[in-house]
Amino acid sequence: MNFFERFLQVFTVEKYMLTIAEGIRNSIVITACAAAIGLFLGLLVAFIKIAAKHFPAMKVPAAICNVYITVVRGTPVALQLFIMAFSVFAIRGFPLIITAIITFGLNSGAYVAENIRAGIQSIDVGQTEAGRSLGLGFGTTMGRVVIPQAIRNVIPAIGNELIALLKETSIVSMVGLIDLTFSAKIVGSGQNMSDYFAPMCVAAMFYLAMVYIIATVLKLIERRLGKSDRS
Repeated sequence: MNFFERFLQVFTVEKYMLTIAEGIRNSIVITACAAAIGLFLGLLVAFIKIAAKHFPAMKVPAAICNVYITVVRGTPVALQLFIMAFSVFAIRGFPLIITAIITFGLNSGAYVAENIRAGIQSIDVGQTEAGRSLGLGFGTTMGRVVIPQAIRNVIPAIGNELIALLKETSIVSMVGLIDLTFSAKIVGSGQNMSDYFAPMCVAAMFYLAMVYIIATVLKLIERRLGKSDRS
């Protein structure tokens, strides 16, 4: 059986296609949920770190955020996943997919926080001063004036983080979850397949398709925001 026949076999044999579909589903669910957690955490941490420059009471929370960012960015995500799966959430019956979502969400949040903080600092300080001169509080000024502009500036960086997050989910097989990469390995070890190259190429094709969709959506968002800025 040549490569083309094995490649088609992945799509024509039901059990192979169901395995690949399960891997795609898990990869998408983990990526989407972790990205939502990461964006929320990133906004919160960035806001706390910026607020600490204006309010002494925020110094301690900002220090905690600095420790969080340092630890997360300074250790491998695989190690973080092992700690979460085999120590923190080593509870009988606790869903591994939830463990993976929390792990990748915390990991993504540290990177998104620094991207957003850099975006906020890139906004002219005059924007903040103008908001405060109009009687707006610090929180209102940040929420309505500064952060919307900062997010527009960091959309490319956040998009890159989302793409990296999708590809990083390929390590969840280390704790027993079936993702797209591991599903291709399962198919490749099948009795009627006995070849890894064809199913891995199928997995690569799906990864490329998902990354292309993410990149296209982000370009559309950037274009829409660019038009709103010019109008």
